[in-house]
Amino acid sequence: MKIKGIRWWMVSLVAAGLIINYLARNTLSVAAPSLMKDLHITTEQYAHVVVAWQLCYAFMQPVAGFVLDTIGTKLGFVAFALAWSLACAAAAWSTGWRSLAFFRGLLGVAEAAGIPAGVKATSEWFPAKERSVAIGWFNIGSSIGALLAPPLVVWALMHGEWQLAFVMVGVAGVIWCVLWMALYQHPRKQKMLGDGERDYILSGQEAIHADAGGVKRSRLAMLRTRDFWAIGIPRILSEPAWQTFNAWIPLYMMTERHMNLKEVAMYAWMPFLAADIGCVLGGYLSPLFHKYAKVSLFTSRKMVFVVGALCMIGPACVGLVASPYAAVALLCVGGFAHQTLSGALYAITSDMFGKNEVATATGMGGMAGYLGAAAFTALFGVLVTQIGYSPLFVVLAVFDIIAAGVVCLLARRDDKTAQPQWVAAGAAAK
Repeated sequence: MKIKGIRWWMVSLVAAGLIINYLARNTLSVAAPSLMKDLHITTEQYAHVVVAWQLCYAFMQPVAGFVLDTIGTKLGFVAFALAWSLACAAAAWSTGWRSLAFFRGLLGVAEAAGIPAGVKATSEWFPAKERSVAIGWFNIGSSIGALLAPPLVVWALMHGEWQLAFVMVGVAGVIWCVLWMALYQHPRKQKMLGDGERDYILSGQEAIHADAGGVKRSRLAMLRTRDFWAIGIPRILSEPAWQTFNAWIPLYMMTERHMNLKEVAMYAWMPFLAADIGCVLGGYLSPLFHKYAKVSLFTSRKMVFVVGALCMIGPACVGLVASPYAAVALLCVGGFAHQTLSGALYAITSDMFGKNEVATATGMGGMAGYLGAAAFTALFGVLVTQIGYSPLFVVLAVFDIIAAGVVCLLARRDDKTAQPQWVAAGAAAK
């Protein structure tokens, strides 16, 4: 049986995996007030738990990317997904901050494959002109996971204990693994893919993605290139914002804005809904800029990044408003801003690196980003009790604006290897 438009079903399957991935990591931040009280964890110790996840996630990202490029998207993604599902459920048996940090570290190791796998899958399944849109749709999973965490954890607290939320997410991950193994295949092997759609996908890919062989540089060789630092430095500067949102928004609402648990459940998901909009809208902005601003697709990705960075001025102003609801609104602008620029950076990565390098490059960039996020989180846990949240939100906005300048200056693409297959073939015939 052939399914029309199956490439969009494939990206939906990837998005579902990312939803569970981010639900697993965000469950902690929402459960934090109850969990910290139950396990006698201080704010500084909670920061240590978050840093444990971030460091393990950071150092594992290039390894996960290399594994995905070596054994393929299907087997690589499911192996890591099964591991993160079990690690998430295991956190329910934590007895203190050290055991919780251990289980969250294991979760970080396993979850490191999520984004590299998503970028690799979209580079396999989509032509260049649709890739930013596809990345926007799979990246929406990260925001939906964060969006679902508050109501899920509050429901678990009302019907049992915080441990229930971790177990439920783990079970959901195992179910997704079964669906992934049953449904996912590369376009060249997918029996449910029609010949017309297969030709449309493969002929619209750049030579670096369409070539059956392709170059695969070592990670050390990639580290020496400007291409890597064009994405690595922006990741270092921009990732602290998203990790701050994921780990600290519920605590911010309760401690700084004096919201109760029900109000957190009602409002903590809103910045992540705005982030969903940023994922999708950012994906569509690139082809719109390409069409109406008369720029290349690659330049249009940079323009989207700049738009997202400028929108980060919104959460920088959170300390200027007295109303907690206005503060939530500004945090919503921040969620929208980060996912807009984040999706653009993933698209830039897929444009610059070939089929045998894209997951590795994404993982290495992610490692750089999460090391930056871990350093910022460690400082955040100390400084937030001394100077408050507002100055730190300003710093995050400044980081993103600097990151936009780096992308504009350093990101380049080899137009010969970046051409879609049909364009390259026409040029060769001349």
